[in-house]
Amino acid sequence: MKIAEIQAGALTLPEDERASLVADLLASLPAVLSDVDDGSLEAKRRIMEMKSDPSSRRSWDQIKASLGR
Repeated sequence: MKIAEIQAGALTLPEDERASLVADLLASLPAVLSDVDDGSLEAKRRIMEMKSDPSSRRSWDQIKASLGR
């Protein structure tokens, strides 16, 4: 069975059954950030950098400005 066929069938389910299916599918996936994930290690590195050098911190307004927003 192809993904498009599965999706078409799933979209015919009642809302509560679709929600249950989505929850089950999401639960079957690995966590986005785990202790061994590069994203988690990068986040920890940045936290340590901010703690050791408070001047490296930027406000949300500064970040938006640097993105041209």
